[in-house]
Amino acid sequence: AVVSTQSTGMTIVGSLIGSSGAILSYIMCKAMNRSLPNVILGGYGTSSTGGGQAMAIEGTHTEIMTDGVVDALVNAKNVIVVPGYGLCAARAQYPVAEIADLLTKKGINFRFGIHPVAGRMPGQLNVLLAEAGVPYDIVQEMDELNDDFPDTDVVLVIGANDTVNSAAEDDPNSIIAGMPVLRVWKAEQTIVMK
Repeated sequence: AVVSTQSTGMTIVGSLIGSSGAILSYIMCKAMNRSLPNVILGGYGTSSTGGGQAMAIEGTHTEIMTDGVVDALVNAKNVIVVPGYGLCAARAQYPVAEIADLLTKKGINFRFGIHPVAGRMPGQLNVLLAEAGVPYDIVQEMDELNDDFPDTDVVLVIGANDTVNSAAEDDPNSIIAGMPVLRVWKAEQTIVMK
């Protein structure tokens, strides 16, 4: 009798784990604008999903030092931080929470923009920011603030990559073509930290 009880318990736990994995997979596929078979069987991420060459990267970048970032932030009216897995890996949620607190106290409209698949699983960055004491009302999802970037003075991209890549919208031959992204390039100034 003990063996069957343990087997039933293991079956229930295994079913719960499998169901939660299926739900997370569905959320991730929806956020990447891909079907599950396309992600699993289609080789997504290994080559272009379009029919030709990816667009050439054009433009220039400007290096900025810490003092320049501080000046840009304290002189801004609207700031959005877009975190990615790099923020998690660096455990930077605590210093970024302090920056958010300082700038909010100065009257600056400070928000976080979270992509549905940022980090290693849906909700990871929301949890890390909450753990660091960031008020939930300044943590917004991509759809809530994507239209606000043209009115944003400074965007700090901290450890995010594909979730802020304009090639998803501009290049039909990109491996991430069609994936919804945070449109950080529309802000007055975007600072990318890797």
